[in-house]
Amino acid sequence: MIDEREISDITIVGGGPAGLFTAFYAGMRQASVKIIESLPQLGGQLSALYPDKYVYDIAGFPKIKGGELVERLTEQMSQFDNEVCLEEEVLEVTKDEDIFTIKTNKQLHYSKTIIITAGNGAFKPRTMKLDNEDQFKGKNLHYSIENIDDFKDRNVAVFGGGDSAVDWALMLENVASNVSIVHRRGRFRAHDYTVKLLKESSVNILTPYNPVEIEGENNIENITIKHTKEEQIVDLQADDYIVNYGFISNLGPINDWGLEIINSAIQVNSKAETNIPGIYAIGDISTYAGKVKLMATGFGEAPIAVSNAIVYMDPNASLHAAHSTSIMSRKENKNKEKVATK
Repeated sequence: MIDEREISDITIVGGGPAGLFTAFYAGMRQASVKIIESLPQLGGQLSALYPDKYVYDIAGFPKIKGGELVERLTEQMSQFDNEVCLEEEVLEVTKDEDIFTIKTNKQLHYSKTIIITAGNGAFKPRTMKLDNEDQFKGKNLHYSIENIDDFKDRNVAVFGGGDSAVDWALMLENVASNVSIVHRRGRFRAHDYTVKLLKESSVNILTPYNPVEIEGENNIENITIKHTKEEQIVDLQADDYIVNYGFISNLGPINDWGLEIINSAIQVNSKAETNIPGIYAIGDISTYAGKVKLMATGFGEAPIAVSNAIVYMDPNASLHAAHSTSIMSRKENKNKEKVATK
């Protein structure tokens, strides 16, 4: 017999930005919440890979560093009593009547509903696929940046053509002595506005080029890049090389939960419901017709999943909550009453 006190209303699998906001909103709906995160800290990829990188598509912030955004989301979530379990990977989920048993690498958890916010799942960086690349990892070859000041007054080459690569090149322009960006296509895959800024910047743009050879002993001394359409070859010498080709993601054990998965994403409906009643998915890990994979989208999907989970637990509950100003005013008044009675 499971002790009722051990059963959470909502268990959130994934402690990235979408998971943190989901926990906050679930608190607004007076649900008991537990977060299970496989990494040793909250924040997902933003904390692990991009704490010093600016994020530009968050409502209300012209730009904000990833680490600061995680801090603010954590502070927002912490207004409510949430249990956080770090360094736990969910291995198996089973359902007995109305209660889910969630088995991790450490223990068992029990919950009435589950909201999966695990981003792209487990991830590892894509490499240049060059023979001797591995020997320079952790030296002057980088796949992420934890502290941008490490590159102060250095000559830096960035490889990649997506949002992260372009953003890093622009941020490094104000720190490094010289910045180059190498992309295998003539057209960048980043936001139009940041591409415009890149073209107006002092960053040396090398397109369309592919890396073909690494030279060096203890550190990389030169990377040879070759034009993708012509025979032109360039020797690219820098103090540091940053590879930002994105990440290879893997849903891992989630693949075995019985969920409907399409192209490594969990299929959901307009209520954020999966094919298993009581399990919801939002953020980059979910998919539906017209899905746009942005952090802002995940934030918008959080109230949808939480509200529908509330109705799933109690069909008489309202799908639509009161305005946040009313909810928080009641919470603040209760806190004042507690202080007054002490």
